[in-house]
Amino acid sequence: MKELASRGLLALAAVAIGFAAADTYVVVLALPDMMTAAGLTVAELQRAAPIISGFLLGYVAVLPLIGRVSDLRGRVPVLIGCLVIFAIGSVITAAGYDLTTIVLGRLIQGIGGGGLIPPTLALIADTWPAERRGLPLGIVGAVQELGSVVGPLWGAAILAFGTWHDIFWLNAAVGLLIGAALLRHRPAEHERGWDVPGLLLALLAGGCLLLVMLEPERLTTGVTSGLAFLPVAGDSRWLTPLALVGYGLLVAFAVRQATAARPLLAWRAWGEVARQTDLWGATALTVALGAVILTFASAEPEQAVVSEDAIVLLPVAAIALGLFVWRGRHAAHPLIPRDSLTATPAWGSIAVSFFVGSALIAALVDIPFFARLTIAPDDQLEAALVLLRFLVALPVGAVLGGWLLRHLPAGPLTGAALALSGGCFLVMATWDQKSLESFTSTIVLAACGLGFGLAIAPVNAALLEHTADDVHGLASALLVVARMVGMLIGISALTTLGLRAFHSAVERIPPIEELCNGSATACRAYNGAMRDAGIAQLQAVFTGAAVAAFVAAALALLLLRRRASFSS
Repeated sequence: MKELASRGLLALAAVAIGFAAADTYVVVLALPDMMTAAGLTVAELQRAAPIISGFLLGYVAVLPLIGRVSDLRGRVPVLIGCLVIFAIGSVITAAGYDLTTIVLGRLIQGIGGGGLIPPTLALIADTWPAERRGLPLGIVGAVQELGSVVGPLWGAAILAFGTWHDIFWLNAAVGLLIGAALLRHRPAEHERGWDVPGLLLALLAGGCLLLVMLEPERLTTGVTSGLAFLPVAGDSRWLTPLALVGYGLLVAFAVRQATAARPLLAWRAWGEVARQTDLWGATALTVALGAVILTFASAEPEQAVVSEDAIVLLPVAAIALGLFVWRGRHAAHPLIPRDSLTATPAWGSIAVSFFVGSALIAALVDIPFFARLTIAPDDQLEAALVLLRFLVALPVGAVLGGWLLRHLPAGPLTGAALALSGGCFLVMATWDQKSLESFTSTIVLAACGLGFGLAIAPVNAALLEHTADDVHGLASALLVVARMVGMLIGISALTTLGLRAFHSAVERIPPIEELCNGSATACRAYNGAMRDAGIAQLQAVFTGAAVAAFVAAALALLLLRRRASFSS
């Protein structure tokens, strides 16, 4: 019965992770409409970048803190809390009326969505013995990777019948439904009665502020109801009577939480968690990660590997990281407990994850780019279907890797898997304009995705096996952070490398005036030469990705080589 309940809990957590992962990609199709709602034109795409980077910032920056809290407070309460945060972020995004509110909603969504992963991986370690963790880890990894396939399809299906707002309203509803289903899995010591007055105050406050954001025409144009939307000072909607009522209800809610015998937020229990967590160290690490993310996420690779604000952001990251290290040595309860990641396979898994992210991002970004450049210049759907050949193999590999982990050590399995992906990248680096028309390309893309998928469970398992039970959440968070930071740095560095190859190839092409000279045949030759320069760019990117994959494979063989002393 206990194992059945554990499987049900893991299934809910996995569904939540898959749904949140899909939300990472769901914005791709909705972005143009979201830009219009934010008052941006298609020509201002760079200004819309925070809609995506905001989600990424929330997804990564506070992940270590959430992982540590899950170690101290429990997996299920953190999962429920993250789903509520995800739902709140979805509501704010759906009701967003300008760039600031949409980005704020995406940031909060990212915090909730990213926070689901560490407690879920830790939950597997809590529930299954080391020799049986492989398959559950593989299944969770597969569900997470399916998000990259399901996300755009989910967005397209909703947009076919509704608007981009509906995507996020549905996100909120699904997030709350999964959270409600998780309530029955709370440990007995976390079960508590409902603070009905507190809940009503929270709902009323949220309702008022939501109306402030939406400004429904039926209410704003009403003779009486419209008065609630008229600012009492200035012209901000946040200074209207309705907004002031919302603020008052929030104050009443805070007072209720401070005085209720069994408050809705259980702040006394969370206060104990705060006392056992180095919040200053967590803040410093969050600032450091945030600065690194913004440095690379907002970069324009055509100009530099890092953004133009790097001159400020990188020193901030360095100072914050220094403060975090200092706090780790002197705090009574450091965010990363001392000696918690000293085992070679533990920190080795994090290093492998970084290079896996650096290689993986090249496939996600540049395979569709290659397809658009060669076989589908005017068909975005066909280019996406080419990437699908790679993506569908990822979850298959994740499950297969989890099963193989019962029979093979993590190090050799991971090394072989990533060497397979690296070899496939080397093949891609030789592709020309006709390569995608061959069935061989499908085999190469599927094998590359399979390799990445095979590595998911072994890397996670090696980390969890060589860390103590009371830091599994934190360790899992650091693994995810390493992969995401690797993706950011990887896409920036590889794109810059590719552009250098492109410019080098272009320099060898005669000027169009000389080459064309009024001849249609010569002009076609010029266009073909420019296409070949673009292919040279992508060949350089795939070569760099192969190097990253081989580095990850070598690190896995060297650092994850200890086999667990499994009990059969």
